[in-house]
Amino acid sequence: MSLFDVFESENRKKTQPLAARMRPRTLDEFVGQEDFLAPGKLLRRLLKADRLGSVIFFGPPGTGKTTLAKLLAAESNANFCQISAVVNGVKELREVLAHAADTAAAEGRRTLLFVDEIHRFNKAQQDVLLPDVEEGIVTLVGATTENPFFTVNNALLSRSRLFQFHSLTVENIKEILRRALADKERGLGRTRIEMDEDALEYLARTSDGDARRALSALEIGVLSTFADPVHFTLEMAAESVQKRITGHDRDGDAHYDIISALIKSIRGSDPDAAIYWLARMLEGGEEVRFLARRLVILASEDVGNADPHALPLAVACAQACEMIGLPECQLNLAQTVTYLASAPKSNAVTNAIFAARGDVQKGGSVPVPKHLCDAHYSGSQKLGHVGYQYAHDFPDAIAPQDYLGVDRRYYFPTRRGEEAQIAERLDFIRARRENRSEKREK
Repeated sequence: MSLFDVFESENRKKTQPLAARMRPRTLDEFVGQEDFLAPGKLLRRLLKADRLGSVIFFGPPGTGKTTLAKLLAAESNANFCQISAVVNGVKELREVLAHAADTAAAEGRRTLLFVDEIHRFNKAQQDVLLPDVEEGIVTLVGATTENPFFTVNNALLSRSRLFQFHSLTVENIKEILRRALADKERGLGRTRIEMDEDALEYLARTSDGDARRALSALEIGVLSTFADPVHFTLEMAAESVQKRITGHDRDGDAHYDIISALIKSIRGSDPDAAIYWLARMLEGGEEVRFLARRLVILASEDVGNADPHALPLAVACAQACEMIGLPECQLNLAQTVTYLASAPKSNAVTNAIFAARGDVQKGGSVPVPKHLCDAHYSGSQKLGHVGYQYAHDFPDAIAPQDYLGVDRRYYFPTRRGEEAQIAERLDFIRARRENRSEKREK
């Protein structure tokens, strides 16, 4: 490396943001993901045994996927090459693979190929990787924020180990921030900073487990303050962070995970959890119509006849959202979510329709009993459409009539909420019908 190369390298480092400068240089400096990276855990053992192989890193942004890929290359003494599925295509991918094959043949050295946002490659592009991954010419490290079981080819998944990254904890983020404050070479250690503990806590909590976001907010706060020393207060932290960008992607995994959490919280009768997940989706820009539709479905699916008021309320909420929109309709959504979460639960209606449709789909359709067929046209009697008993001609409007033709029950009301009254009513109806049928037979 020439003197000019060293000079240019130093200048580049000076222009890098704090988050880039503070990237860990060794595995021991890496913070988080202890479940697979701590001493004695799987990834460490694979490195120690020189059996790394191809891996897929799956998790939210700012959790260290790119950093760890570079560290793996250094630890395994492999040639590191990085491409992005966002900006690179098959042409660049083939060039990288050809160079990796040449390096393996000439030097006997493997190439660790880091493919960022690998889910952006389509199936054909991902297939280009298969031969070289299978031959071991490249060690693939694919990074994705999406669920790889939906976005990565099965062939690649079967040849790779999957490591799921989790959002960094508040303590993880605080440790990273403290390192940045103390590091005089790469961090802010040369600047005198008096960091209030509540400001540090605020930066860590509002970063949503994203170290890059926390370091960026810290850097903004310090560099925008012309004082010596810099007194980093809670107010300064709030100004540096400004509006949080919640971990919600309307088109990605977070969309499905958070709506799943919302539905399951309502089903589990936890209004506090439900209102939080609703807030997450609203802050993330979720479509109001989508939320309203899901609540209408849930009102029948999970509350049903245990509280018959749930469905009209959910429908009214959907109509209100259409009429007034955000931000005011958040109140309608909040009312509906808390009501549904607090309501008694029953899936008896859901089970009934699924069971009945299952019987229909199996074939062997039950014929309509003759006495229930349409008898309002001439000639219907010749077809045997007779014998219908008008329910209102009987006490309690309960006729001793068979309405299905086969002995099958689908609806089993629970003993929860208002459905308990329905269960009692149906028990009464069945008993009265059977009693009257027995009398008619006698």
